[in-house]
Amino acid sequence: MNKQFCNKDRWLVLMLMALFLVAGPVQAAGLLTPGDGSVPPLEIREHMVDVVIEDGYAITSIEQVFVNPHDRDLEAQYSFPLPEHGTVVELTVWIDGHPITGEVLEKEKARKLYEEEKAAGNDAGIAEKDSFKTFETRVSPVRARQDTRVKIVYLQPAMVDTGIGRYIYPLEEGGVDEAKLAFWTSNQVVTGNFSFNLRIRPAYPVEAVRLPNQPQAVIQSEADGEWTVQLGQRGIPANDDHLTENQDDREAGSSTLAVSGAPVFTLDKDLVVYWRHQAGLPGSVDLVAHKTADSDRGTFMMVVTPGDDLKPIHEGKDWVFVLDVSGSMQGKYATLVDGVQRALQKMQTGDRFRIVLFNNNSRELTPGFVETSPEMVSHYSQALLAINPNNGTNLYAGFSQGLKTLDADRTSALVLVTDGVANVGETRQRRFIELVKQKDIRLFTFVLGNSANRPLLQSLVKASNGFAANISNSDDIVGQLLSATSKVTHEALHGVKIRIDGVKTADITPREVGSLYRGQQLVIFGHYWGEGIADVRLTGYISGQEKTYQTRFVFPAVATENPEVERLWAYASVEEALQEIRNFGEDADLQQAVTDLGIEYGLVTDYTAMVVVRDEIFEKHGIKRSNMERLATEEAARQQRAQRPAVSRQVDSQQPMYSSKRADHSGSGSIDVWALLLLLPLAWVSWRHQFARERGR
Repeated sequence: MNKQFCNKDRWLVLMLMALFLVAGPVQAAGLLTPGDGSVPPLEIREHMVDVVIEDGYAITSIEQVFVNPHDRDLEAQYSFPLPEHGTVVELTVWIDGHPITGEVLEKEKARKLYEEEKAAGNDAGIAEKDSFKTFETRVSPVRARQDTRVKIVYLQPAMVDTGIGRYIYPLEEGGVDEAKLAFWTSNQVVTGNFSFNLRIRPAYPVEAVRLPNQPQAVIQSEADGEWTVQLGQRGIPANDDHLTENQDDREAGSSTLAVSGAPVFTLDKDLVVYWRHQAGLPGSVDLVAHKTADSDRGTFMMVVTPGDDLKPIHEGKDWVFVLDVSGSMQGKYATLVDGVQRALQKMQTGDRFRIVLFNNNSRELTPGFVETSPEMVSHYSQALLAINPNNGTNLYAGFSQGLKTLDADRTSALVLVTDGVANVGETRQRRFIELVKQKDIRLFTFVLGNSANRPLLQSLVKASNGFAANISNSDDIVGQLLSATSKVTHEALHGVKIRIDGVKTADITPREVGSLYRGQQLVIFGHYWGEGIADVRLTGYISGQEKTYQTRFVFPAVATENPEVERLWAYASVEEALQEIRNFGEDADLQQAVTDLGIEYGLVTDYTAMVVVRDEIFEKHGIKRSNMERLATEEAARQQRAQRPAVSRQVDSQQPMYSSKRADHSGSGSIDVWALLLLLPLAWVSWRHQFARERGR
């Protein structure tokens, strides 16, 4: 069956729930110190976060003050989780009271320059990316009995799904790097002032804003339609010996401790902000562009928010449970079995299920699909309870076994539950991609934890034309379930293609769109030349029937309010190249392309790093201050935008692409068996997260 077509309005769903966590203490953002105590720890005196969300993207600025209370100079190494689709564009270190911004070099050259300046006792800083896990910043020296101020800025798209926008300030690393956990300890305490200030400048009306688990946050609606979120905590400098837990705050879900009677903030919980747009808004096309008067080439970000014309699916379903029974499951396996039993009991007449188990190898507990009945549910629940988890995690074997004997004429869901990264058998990402392409499937994945293997899961999603959602322990889980449920229970637009005529365009990313699910936005980046009216056509298939949406609008001759769009395009291109490298192995041309994009656009990537040295050192090594110039341009544009109200970027109001209103939160449906199955691993990870905290105390 062609993956762009769905016979008899039937489509195959693969529901992948992968919990890429380890059973140790949860690692969080903070200052790293060798666990053997060979280096005395530094302190975080201030941690101030400012976020502005407008025009489809978010700018996050973090200023920190590192304090050295000891009698010798030390190096500060600060680690924080990699934001989804986020890239560091600024590292500034205050040297002799003056801010010095960093420049991007090839990673090894940046490291060499940093180490040379560090060895000479000169002030320097470096920001690097640790694959899909974290950003690492090092600053040297933090002078004895003095402090050092550092600023980090990163950019990322700001997405809206079923009328709900979501921004996450990631602080929980997830603890997937066992070598790092074994070597470093993390000081997560802000001993002085902590502040988190977020401003939403919406182009479409927002009716509510929420920050879960932070009851002390101040949320305000401004007269001009903007919203602000403020979260702050003032403390006093203190040693860790004086830290005592504030029980009231802990029970309320906030991350505060008491320091000699004064509260401080700990960087151990993500901060998640939701905003809800008004119901009934139309589907729309928004365009944000950057093009200077002296340039023929411009850069654009086009955001398509589809109308709600994807109908619900009503039919019997097949369920495949693929369960991790490796040794790491001991202590929580009974909880997992209880959840599976409850899910089986909620199935409807006509549903069927299979159960596949894996550790070092895989095996099927059921003899193929069995009919849902009280007798079968009871029998296999007891069989699951009799299993003793042991051995390693052969994720590929379990994944492969779960894909066997699927019926193309029935809607199917495969629920994979595991608590570990693949460590036995096949582990190459390319082999997982080849496996998923053998079946006509739609892969839905929850990426749980900031340091989960997003590249693997998102590559599987792309290969199957599925959908991925990132989940934090600080999320409103029920709301996330409702949104995910509507994607499973409604039709989807498959084989999506977008075409732009009338204006020359190139360097479009993503090159292949895949599928669009209910409430999902489509974000396209690219270059354009000249100006004028463009005809834009979006096509795809709903239940095998071709569907076309079209509009026309003007690409501007000059647009200078959003220079950040250039970096967003560049990083989207970098991510696509890195995905190719991870799928198919190292490629010299792709690696060079990533390096070139990182250097030209001032981006920290897998192959580039940002280094800060004194101005005369930049000059001595012939390093152009191109990122400093780009930052000045972006700062001027931000100040210009701040002086006027938020503006609409909709370009299809004269010729709407969609005749129906956009999907919103009011039509997401109720929690049914699909949602219960989604809740199973999410509830498990919440329990497991608490267990890890208790072990780490």
